Amino acid sequence: MKILLGGIVALIIGVVGLVFWWFEFLRVLKGVVPIILVLGGALAIYLGIEDIKTATPPPAPEEKKE
Repeated sequence: MKILLGGIVALIIGVVGLVFWWFEFLRVLKGVVPIILVLGGALAIYLGIEDIKTATPPPAPEEKKE
């Protein structure tokens, strides 16, 4: 029950905060979105490279001829 009440209070405070500080919220959002895009793109490139590395099988060892 305490968690439910805490969630309701947090929701009300959040909505009131968004109403009063809407333009400041947008200003912060404008600054954060490019950073998230850069970090997300870098992560996607890294994961893509790792996927390519693991998808290609290692070369077969050459047999020694005696």
